[in-house]
Amino acid sequence: MVQWGRLQRPVTTEAIMAGIKKLLHTRYRVNDLEKTVTFYRDVLGLRETGRHKSSRGSELVFVKAPENEEEIELCYYPGSGPVHVQADLTHLAFEVDDMEAFGVQLAKKGIQFSDGPHRSPSGQVIAFVDAPEGYEIELIQRAKQ
Repeated sequence: MVQWGRLQRPVTTEAIMAGIKKLLHTRYRVNDLEKTVTFYRDVLGLRETGRHKSSRGSELVFVKAPENEEEIELCYYPGSGPVHVQADLTHLAFEVDDMEAFGVQLAKKGIQFSDGPHRSPSGQVIAFVDAPEGYEIELIQRAKQ
């Protein structure tokens, strides 16, 4: 049995999945909202889609990649204390058309890959760069067909 508020009913896959339609956004809490927004916008090329203050006082900025519906919610909420990103806890992965060209763009902004680029056995090229808070960003160039 599962209980949500006063509702009790047996847990079934159908009961859990009945209301889920799609992923809307993922939240990453940050210490420096403007520095992080600048990184996602100016370094990664994401577009800011919205900005507001939540009812509990969080400052929120939503960004997304050009070909995505899903957004990333960047959250500044000092009431929760400072953000300490654990190594290898989570990351975001983005597709790039040309890893070499992307690396050149990063270098012009004074940023280097933190790992890679490496070519996988399937032919994908994979590299990583660190966002300002220490969140890892994975970059993937799909294998040429």
